[in-house]
Amino acid sequence: MIMNANHYSELVELDKKHFVHPTSSIKQQQEFGPAYIFTEAKGVMVKDIEGKEYIEGMSSLWNVNIGYGREELGEAAMEQIKTMSFSNAFYTFSHEPGIRLAEKLASISPGDLNHIFFTSGGSESNDTAFKLARHYWILKGEPNRKKIIARKQAYHGVATGSTSATGIKQFHTMTNSLAPDFVHTEALSVDALRDTIEAEGPSTIAAFIAEPVMGAGGLFYPPEDYFAGIRNVCDEYGILFITDEVITGFGRTGSLFCMDHYGVVPDMMTFAKGVTSGYFPLGGVMMSEKVFSVLKDKSDGPLFHGFTYSGHPVGCAVALKNLEIIEKEQLVQNAKERGEELLAGFKQIEEEFEHIADIRGKGLLAAFDLFMDRDQKTRFPEKMAPKIMDEAMKRGLICRNITYGESDTVVFSPPLVISSEEISRLLMILRESIQVVLNKIVVG
Repeated sequence: MIMNANHYSELVELDKKHFVHPTSSIKQQQEFGPAYIFTEAKGVMVKDIEGKEYIEGMSSLWNVNIGYGREELGEAAMEQIKTMSFSNAFYTFSHEPGIRLAEKLASISPGDLNHIFFTSGGSESNDTAFKLARHYWILKGEPNRKKIIARKQAYHGVATGSTSATGIKQFHTMTNSLAPDFVHTEALSVDALRDTIEAEGPSTIAAFIAEPVMGAGGLFYPPEDYFAGIRNVCDEYGILFITDEVITGFGRTGSLFCMDHYGVVPDMMTFAKGVTSGYFPLGGVMMSEKVFSVLKDKSDGPLFHGFTYSGHPVGCAVALKNLEIIEKEQLVQNAKERGEELLAGFKQIEEEFEHIADIRGKGLLAAFDLFMDRDQKTRFPEKMAPKIMDEAMKRGLICRNITYGESDTVVFSPPLVISSEEISRLLMILRESIQVVLNKIVVG
């Protein structure tokens, strides 16, 4: 709760003076200050400094899977800090939380993804996967296999390698020197991947990376047979297949991992976000037996890659407790059931408003698009999704808009603990927000 106007003004000025915000408009911040200053959060609700409450319809950045304010995770972190606050994992130094978490992840991952390299987040995880893929081919005596194929409109992070793999123009034009040997192919087309491989030369390709659901690029779901086809093409050309489950992992789509929906096991799988529900920065790469056996049998000397906080013992302890809660409270099943309610609500809204279309979702990861004419798929002259997001915020609902390229998309990704009542409230606010925006733009 805001204590006084001076306190609020002080924070705004300090924010403008010192806090450089990621993926934000610096000009907007310098002119208006922070859009919101949040102070408290519990369950699916967050509260700002003025005391206003919001349904967190995005789990912040798709990551607060078990909801806010879970004391169990704080207790797990405190106990680990008291016992041993930190130990690095270099030089084969180890600790029980890291060992236990690696074993746990191996036991729940698809197929034979039994070997875990820990990082601090998604961007590091994807950069690590690229380096491991290239190292794999060096060890196999094929050093020319160094190209990484990613997809247009995909998002894989903002480190140098992950930025280069990202297929969204704005992330490329922010800098002036992308990493070499990254190639982009059309999304959601197996034939396009084959054509790209043939054009580049199969003997130059190390790996192909894909999100099971394209998240920040527009929440695009693949055809049901897409990943089976991708797996076949990668096998045919001997290319490693990497899936980026940073957003979709740990129950988000109503299955523990999204690739479970498609029955396909990749050679490597990256993760972050939901592994700790955002309570501690942690990520990693899961490797198959095929990949790890080459690293084990053919390497000589140290693996010259690692981060200070790889396998941070506090992060591992938090992750173990987080995964325990996901299982104990059956949050994967809750995501599936509440996701069905959310999607049903979207479909009702689609029937009510002729400018809503392309309803899509699995579990608690769902979206819809706005069209001036949905039958002809013509867009409005200006983006509608940001207006709906702003109107929803006024009414106490946080969602996200995606407007890259042709997209005019509203996205939801609420915590997996959300209840049916909270889904109903979310849908009520959303319906009101759409009505207000369309009345202003279409009618008025």
